[in-house]
Amino acid sequence: MLRSLFDGGLPAFIVFDLDGTLVDSVPDLSWAIDQMLLERSLSPAGEQCVRQWVGNGAAKLVHRALAYGYGIQEEGLREPLHKPSEALIRFKHFYGQHYCHQTCLYPCVEEVLAKLCDLAIPMALVTNKPKEYARPILETLKIDAYFEQVLGGECLPKRKPDPLPLLHVLKAYNFEPETCLMVGDSKSDVLAARAAGFKVAALSYGYNHGEPIANMKPDLMMDNLSELFRV
Repeated sequence: MLRSLFDGGLPAFIVFDLDGTLVDSVPDLSWAIDQMLLERSLSPAGEQCVRQWVGNGAAKLVHRALAYGYGIQEEGLREPLHKPSEALIRFKHFYGQHYCHQTCLYPCVEEVLAKLCDLAIPMALVTNKPKEYARPILETLKIDAYFEQVLGGECLPKRKPDPLPLLHVLKAYNFEPETCLMVGDSKSDVLAARAAGFKVAALSYGYNHGEPIANMKPDLMMDNLSELFRV
């Protein structure tokens, strides 16, 4: 399947998303969100809700959780009444204590990364998650060595779905965008890849705000990362 995207060859460079692509981080994110809500005497949201909210960075996640907790629309949540900035600080406090207690790799992730490494394909990780959490998660799950670059959502002025993060990591190589691949699970990944000129493969099991990622018509649709090597 991978070679079908590149006229029988291999991509020169692969960029991976993290949450919903390589790891299921919702159990830990949900725990931290619920602690933040309970601290404000609000009802916990639970994993099912948090799975619909992740993918656009910590600030947006907290914003959505507060709107849920107060029973208002997202656009109605404003400072200083509900203090989302203060809530973000508290969420980060809780998540910093619990960032990899239940977070785990999806099936076949380490096997596929190892195979791509054996093929000498350079890989980078571009996530909207803050790098202060992304890097320790990679290290705890023992997949950090596969990535030559790790870029978090706060590292540049713009994040996915803007193409800037993908083009930024590409600068380290003398590759044309059309020879490169983005592997993700959300609309933001697909839009960023297309805007950057990358091919894009999407995983069906990830986080896309409750919408089937197939609706975005990625170049390759997968139910498991191992399908990259399916003939």
